[in-house]
Amino acid sequence: MAGAQDPSMEDILASIKRVIAEEKEFRERDPEPVAAQEEPSVEDVLELDESMEAAPPLAPGPVLMDEDVAGTSRAKLEELAGVAAADPQAAAGNPLEEMIREMLRPMLKQWLDEKLPGIVDEHVRREISRITGRKL
Repeated sequence: MAGAQDPSMEDILASIKRVIAEEKEFRERDPEPVAAQEEPSVEDVLELDESMEAAPPLAPGPVLMDEDVAGTSRAKLEELAGVAAADPQAAAGNPLEEMIREMLRPMLKQWLDEKLPGIVDEHVRREISRITGRKL
């Protein structure tokens, strides 16, 4: 009964609506838009002086993984990369699901093109603020 496990069109649309609602809720909680944030002042710019330039590089520390484990993991990831590069055709699936996927692809691309840079920038700024303790 593989068909009973596939999500219906209503489930897919409900999921998309939920993601949009969560994004809207997130924006309402943190209303400060990325574009409205101030440019860094001269005092906010970190300048290197001679003492910083002459600092010795940090030691990498102890090895976290055995070389055999790392090699096995690396080989598996290279195998995956090879399969992904070959771009195998997806197994024949539900035609309705494929049609919906193709219909949603341009909308998803447009949304990602418009929203993703701002979302990434906002999260990076928030993380930098958290790490440095200064609001950007």
